[in-house]
Amino acid sequence: MKLRPHHLLCTQGYSGKGYSPAFVENMNAITAILRTNPETPVDIVFSTDDICAHCPHMLGEDHCDRNEKVKQFDQKVIDYFGVEQKQYRYGELVAKVNREMTAERMDDICARCSWYPVSACKQKVLGGVR
Repeated sequence: MKLRPHHLLCTQGYSGKGYSPAFVENMNAITAILRTNPETPVDIVFSTDDICAHCPHMLGEDHCDRNEKVKQFDQKVIDYFGVEQKQYRYGELVAKVNREMTAERMDDICARCSWYPVSACKQKVLGGVR
């Protein structure tokens, strides 16, 4: 499975809402796999991934109509957590990110996301606000 860096947060906070029925169906399938099998290998890519594949905002490989914002989300995850473009075990990488996450970092990464105020991201990633 291919994931872009900021989707490490989205897959945790996702709560069944999305951009379109096709997007929701795909996201439901992806999160079900990752949440039930944390040993799932994920290839971190600095480009469009398996979640983007069903997003109506995707215009093509490594390009969407919100590209600048999406790339900023990814870059902040890369910078804060040292995420590299390589294969990881999903659960191990998420555990590392969550251990190093703070409320301030989460706000910095996700503040411009339209789903952040209406999702469970902060509760799922931080558990209790640190």
